[in-house]
This record gives sequence, C-alpha cells and structure tokens, in this order.
Amino acid sequence: MIILIPAYEPDEKLNILIESLQLENNETILVVVDDGSGPESGEIFSYAQRQGAVLVQHADNKGKGEALKTGFDYVAEHFPGHDVVTADCDGQHAAVDIYAVARKVGQHRSIVMGEREFAGNVPLRSKLGNKATALLFALSTGTWLNDTQTGLRGFPAEILPWLGTVPGERYEYELNMLLEAKRNDVELESVKIQTIYLNDNESSHFRPIRDSMRIYAPLLKFSASSLAGFAVDTVLLLVFTALFNDLLPAVVLARLGSAAVNFWINRQLVFAEGRSLSLRSTVSRYALLAVVLLALNYEVLVLLSAIGTPLLLAKILTEITLFLLSFSVQKRFLFRKKSNRSSPFEDSQDGHLVNTESSQGRSER
Repeated sequence: MIILIPAYEPDEKLNILIESLQLENNETILVVVDDGSGPESGEIFSYAQRQGAVLVQHADNKGKGEALKTGFDYVAEHFPGHDVVTADCDGQHAAVDIYAVARKVGQHRSIVMGEREFAGNVPLRSKLGNKATALLFALSTGTWLNDTQTGLRGFPAEILPWLGTVPGERYEYELNMLLEAKRNDVELESVKIQTIYLNDNESSHFRPIRDSMRIYAPLLKFSASSLAGFAVDTVLLLVFTALFNDLLPAVVLARLGSAAVNFWINRQLVFAEGRSLSLRSTVSRYALLAVVLLALNYEVLVLLSAIGTPLLLAKILTEITLFLLSFSVQKRFLFRKKSNRSSPFEDSQDGHLVNTESSQGRSER
C-alpha cells in the first residue's frame, strides 16, 4: 500500500503523523509531495526522508490538486499496481483511520472516503463549508455524501491514470474528482473516521474566498445567470409596459426575453457541456422546464399561503427551492451530454497487486 501526502509549508504535525505510521514495522510506502514549500520547510522534509519517506518536489507552489496528480503519476510509474491512500499533512488524520481506509480499498475496489462525523469542537467555517459542498454535490449528482471535503481517501491502483485527467489544480480538484467518479460509474464508499481539528484548523492553507469560489464555481455562475435574467426581465417589463400600456403582454414578452438570455448564458457559460448539445433539443427541454417551474411556483405559493405563511416569506422560500431544483435539473439532465466512455476500471489493463516491497531502496527525485 502507498500513502500519499501532499504538503505545503508543513509543520511538526507531519513528523508526528509519519512517526505514528510506524513505517519500519510494515510494508507501507510513504510518498510525500512538497508543493513548493521553500527552504523554510527543508528540515521537516529531511526528517520525513530519514523516516523512510519518498520525497517528490515541486519547484513552485501549484496547489493541492496538482500535488495529488504528481503523486498519483509518481506512484503509477514507480510502484505500479499498488493502491493509494491520500492523507493531509496537518494532523487531521490518525494512522488507525488511514489503515482502515486502505483495508476497504483492497476489499471493494472503489474510491473510499474517510467520513468525519463533524461532532464536538469543529470550526464553524469547516462545518458550514462541508454542508454547502455536500448540498452542491447532491444537486449535481442526486447523491448525498456526508463528507465531500475529506482529504483521507483511498484509490484502487487501476484508476490512478484516470485521476490524472480530472480537471482542477487546487482544492476544487477533490470535489471534481467525486463529480467525475459519479459520472463515470466509479463507486464511492465511506469509512467512519475521527473528526480532528487542531487549534481551530489554523494550519490549513485553504483560502476561504478564493478557494471557495473555485469549489462553488458552477453554483456561483448559475446564480449570476439568474440575476442577469432577473435584470433583463425587469428592464423589459418597464419597456413593454410603456409601449403597450397593458400589463399582460408586457409580462409575457419580458419573461420570454429574460428566459432567452438565461438559456443562452447557461448553455454557453455555466454548463460547458451544453455547447456541444443540439440547440433544438435543449431549447425544447428548457421551455418545458420553464413551464414546469412556473406551475410549481404557483402551486407552492398557494400551499404556503394556505398554511398561513406571509406572502413575502412564501415567495422567498419558493424562489430558493425552485432555484436549487432548476440548477439540479439543468446540470444533471438538460445540459448534460450522455457519456459513452467506459469505466476507468475497464480502461485499465493493470490488475491489483499486493504490496510486497520493503521500505528499503526507495527512489527520490
């Protein structure tokens, strides 16, 4: 088994984790990817090497996604046929949990997630961030995962080449990996692990605004598209009301105009696959979706009003619900091209090999 740890400016927590793995007592091979940490971290990495780790280095910081891809490529080249378990360098993963994930990978030949419970003293930003990402994943795939952001994951040897093709350079790579796995019929399983946050997770290099925008880009772009449609609808409504002096045709024409703008933005900019789909089929399906959403809008408003919900609150709740429903339907069905690709397991010619190499004589670069 290979343990892969991407590391950027690590501290002594990396050394503590390596010591807990007890590399000298088992057949584990540890690969550490230094993601351009600089000379200040030199002693930390030197200690890791003295403990038996293989060190792979980036000259400059490229992001966690690129560090993981570099590690996957290195393992596929130097240790072909071996499963890989990834772990973070900041002390969030215990050795017992790492080996629990490794055992399940060997048994089930699927991507195995180390799933945290998020109970106890968990930083609020981590708890909210995980729930938001879980919601985005559910809207995009129809599957709820309790922990989409865990860095403790196990991968069968057969899919390492495929992992290198998943888009993403930084933290968004880990979510993209799960989205692509669902699309390519790669099984996702989980193992319950401890939830460990040290000093309010202060050692994390996650940048809340910039990295969150990368992770939530599809939903953010969809939100911007909806706001653009609202703006167009409002302007056209004012123009057509002045022209016709009649509200009904003004409302209908304004809604048609805003729907056309919203469709174009979603097809060209929000859901990239939409550009390769037939315009006629997507227009007809979008029109059907718009009619269904309009009907649902009315029915939900009536229902909420009937149970005594104030109209303004009912309108807000209705719009939020239908916004999320519209995003899910458009991403999963309307602007999604059917995949003819085979499973990464079918593409691979490599079988599973049992790790029989010792920790001696490992290569460095």
